[in-house]
Amino acid sequence: MVDFARVQKELQECNRDFEVSGIKVVPTSEANLAHLLGTIPGPLGTPYEGGTFKIDIVLPDGYPFEPPRMRFATKVWHPNISSQSGAICLDILKDQWSPALTLKTALLSVQALLSAPEPDDPQDAVVAQQYLKDYPTFMGTARYWTEAFAKASSLGVEEKVQKLVEMGFAEASVRSTLESVGGDENLALEKLCSA
Repeated sequence: MVDFARVQKELQECNRDFEVSGIKVVPTSEANLAHLLGTIPGPLGTPYEGGTFKIDIVLPDGYPFEPPRMRFATKVWHPNISSQSGAICLDILKDQWSPALTLKTALLSVQALLSAPEPDDPQDAVVAQQYLKDYPTFMGTARYWTEAFAKASSLGVEEKVQKLVEMGFAEASVRSTLESVGGDENLALEKLCSA
């Protein structure tokens, strides 16, 4: 059974120094402390800088003796994070977990992973190959995904069209796709990629 007293204490600890760390954890509902939503800022000096990343956290019945299940709810382009599901490849979320660790230390470790990818132990092989073989394209794509998915968008239509055309899509199909999804740049990107 989840130790909810400990979870309450951890939530207070996380949120107490939010102004300094930028890390926050809140329950997804008042009634369920086993399902949480974490927020971490993108680390400075990385293509994730300026982004705010949401992480879905599910506490198993064995928590804190079993690791929390974490996945990115915000899409992110990183070798150790699935670009499809948000699954995270990080040892402390698997076999290196210890009950001495907390939600905050786990989120700090996830944030550190954004700064120091491990392409030789990837969660997303396509991203890892790009990281290893075409680093400038990896950096550009990671920056673009941060802009598109981890920052509040206030772009006008022309800026959205320009961004998607710069990614290699034809302007006519970009305009019609953006129109078909009501101007939602993220949905348009998904539609264009699956076409």
